[in-house]
Amino acid sequence: MSVTDRCNLRCRYCMPEEEYVWLPRSSILSFEEIARLVEVFSTLGVDKVRLTGGEPLLRHDLPHLIELIAANERIRDIALTTNGVLLARQVEALKAAGLSRATVSLDTTRPDRFQTFNRSAKFASVTEGIARARSVGLGKLKINSVVIRGFNDDELVDLLEFAGEHGAELRYIEYMDVGGATGWSMDQVVSREEILETLSARYGEIAPLIDQNSASAPAQRFSLPDGRTFGIVASTTLPFCRSCDRSRITADGMFYMCLYSDTGLDLRELVRSSASDEELAAQIANAWRGRADRGAEERASMRGRGALYQVEGLRSDPHREMHTRGG
Repeated sequence: MSVTDRCNLRCRYCMPEEEYVWLPRSSILSFEEIARLVEVFSTLGVDKVRLTGGEPLLRHDLPHLIELIAANERIRDIALTTNGVLLARQVEALKAAGLSRATVSLDTTRPDRFQTFNRSAKFASVTEGIARARSVGLGKLKINSVVIRGFNDDELVDLLEFAGEHGAELRYIEYMDVGGATGWSMDQVVSREEILETLSARYGEIAPLIDQNSASAPAQRFSLPDGRTFGIVASTTLPFCRSCDRSRITADGMFYMCLYSDTGLDLRELVRSSASDEELAAQIANAWRGRADRGAEERASMRGRGALYQVEGLRSDPHREMHTRGG
């Protein structure tokens, strides 16, 4: 669930351009509308909610939304994906409101690279947020790192060690050709196999972990010889479309069943046109049953694959942006 399309960083794989077309303020779902949609989804079997953005901590009074969602007894897990810049100052309130856990996006351990890559000098704020989340006992902390050849592929070991030092489990993410990744090319992708080869050379034999409870999770998890664990999201080279059970709702209520989808179901229109919960549930269920998205698989089979969208395509429809659809 995206709560805003705004962000306070400008990461090169998500928001590399100078100007953006923002969603109209009046279109953004209220907390009460979001909580209602979560309630409807929970009647259909959803029991996990992840709050994303943009940067979700830019949304004023986010703990109140978490309280509303936590009041739903069907929801057993509320997670947050954040860039961490504002986490330290809000983490206690978030935990008190019912947040189960957090994932922090951090692609480098080096402040100078952070400045170049994210166009921000807030590296220390991110590390402070990670440390604060650990100190207040906010569930199992994860760190997401997008790996890009020529930028941070020489930090694979450093990132893993950094995560361990901060009590977090690292997720390496293959560079994807979606949304604002307008400079994407296949030769910039560091594959799962390359990541494992590099880590094996440093740590020794690495074993895959089998967890039946997370068979549909985007990340495949692995164990080092010393017992430390990490994950790899390999959706570019090894798509997992056929086991994926994820869907996403944009901050203005568009329901997408695939990160690569061109079209979605306008839930805001239904909510604001006085549709009943039963009508909402029926529309959502019909959309889910009829889904045929295999976006990552289709992209992987393409010859001469390039970025999914160029700047003009993104500006013509802001829903194509990763920061809009909560990528």
